[in-house]
Amino acid sequence: MIDLKEEKERIILVGVSVSDQDDTEKSLDELAELAAAAGAETAGRIIQSREQAHPATYIGKGKLKELKDLIWETYATGIICDDELSPAQMGNLQDELEVKVMDRTLVILDIFASRASTSEGKIQVELAQLKYRQSRLTGFGKSLSRLGGGIGTRGPGEKKLEMDRRLIKGRIAQLNRELRDVKRHREVTREQRSRNQVPVAAVVGYTNAGKSTLLNALTGADILAEDKLFATLDPTTRELKLPSKQSVLLTDTVGFIRKLPHHLIEAFRSTLEEAKYADMILHVVDTANPQMDEQMHIVYETLRSLGVKDKPVITVFNKQDKEGAQQTVRDFQADYTVRISAKTTEGLDELKEMIEAVLRGQKVLIEQLYSYKEAAKIQLIRKYGELTAEEYREDGIYVSAYVPVSIYDKVRSVSLGDSLNNAL
Repeated sequence: MIDLKEEKERIILVGVSVSDQDDTEKSLDELAELAAAAGAETAGRIIQSREQAHPATYIGKGKLKELKDLIWETYATGIICDDELSPAQMGNLQDELEVKVMDRTLVILDIFASRASTSEGKIQVELAQLKYRQSRLTGFGKSLSRLGGGIGTRGPGEKKLEMDRRLIKGRIAQLNRELRDVKRHREVTREQRSRNQVPVAAVVGYTNAGKSTLLNALTGADILAEDKLFATLDPTTRELKLPSKQSVLLTDTVGFIRKLPHHLIEAFRSTLEEAKYADMILHVVDTANPQMDEQMHIVYETLRSLGVKDKPVITVFNKQDKEGAQQTVRDFQADYTVRISAKTTEGLDELKEMIEAVLRGQKVLIEQLYSYKEAAKIQLIRKYGELTAEEYREDGIYVSAYVPVSIYDKVRSVSLGDSLNNAL
């Protein structure tokens, strides 16, 4: 991998606004952050209002001339379009502008390539990159033939011109086989968690909402947490001990973003589906971001596309310590909401109480008298349930507890006292 610092890209952002209510400006603001995360600096931006993107060149002839002039005036070395370009659009723009042509998808893939550290993450990223580039061998033209840094040259990009379509197809098949092994491993891990009766909470949210910082604050994990888009990529699972002595596994997932490339969703499906199999969702929201409401909508839309539904949701309104954080916050799609600062730990005790409330709602209340011979059942309750009262009496041990439905039959008392009570 070649250091981006060797060649700092100066880029122009290009967007197409298809309606008066379009959020293209906000989308370009985010695209500028993505470009910065990839190591480039924004030299300017152009937005064209039209019914739809031009099928041949993304923008019309007039804007294309304006874009050429802006590239010349700002000494820009490339452009980034806010939507995924077709191979024809990319090739035509390359011929017209004679600078590097990129789109939002390519930039996001490039960032992912630089952040993936585990073997699973690297497989997923390379697979997404190759699928994206498979149909764009011609579209990239000369921009990938040169060595050097810059956006779009990480991962398999450096080898692009030496790989024909047959070789790329073979590599994709190999990566798919490796990814199937990863998926099987994840399924085995999920089954093991299910057998162990340990509940799982999936931590989801828009990129840079503070998921990793929250995981660090709750579990003492030492995950990289930086104030930038996609600071962490590889999923992490840590155990959280609740005040009631229960354990819950918190699984961090990759951050969501508007126009999340479908290549990434497919490649990272086994990772993203952690939310699908979790017992609850912790939806982390950046209240200091002016686009908070739009980001929340995008997260819910992405969850629905992954088939995540009918899960208890706790929306965690994070970054309350930051200047400009919104104080009036609400989420009508959530079961619980809480305002916190993962950085200062404000509100974390209330969050833990809400997690316990959700777990309690998924359990059965038992109030029984156990004979001393049945003490092993109480140990089972301590391990998998929430013991709220325990009283030692002459005729046995009185217990009040919430237990998972799956172990209810195992911990029911068959003592004489129970039988008499049932008879009465």
